[in-house]
Amino acid sequence: MSPKKRIYLGFGLAGCVLVLFPAVALASGNNVGANVASLLKSYATELYGGIVGVVSLMFLVNRRYTELAVFLFAAIVVAWMVFASSDIAKAAEAIGKQIFG
Repeated sequence: MSPKKRIYLGFGLAGCVLVLFPAVALASGNNVGANVASLLKSYATELYGGIVGVVSLMFLVNRRYTELAVFLFAAIVVAWMVFASSDIAKAAEAIGKQIFG
């Protein structure tokens, strides 16, 4: 068997596995999409917190306190908008209802 045929066979088997197992998981009542989304969200929050921490340490070492304060404020606003987008949508909807009736 040639190497290309082995690669194609491997991709075909992997595709079959990916097609068959999510169908079984969804049929049993598990919400795979929500589980993966929550896992990725937790990884993203940890990664975001780590990046903010490292950049904050760079500001502290260089004694740029005002820039550190601006950066932390911006990081909090961005994190709020990214990780709590449903709350922002609800708030915007409530404000729109108050303004436009």
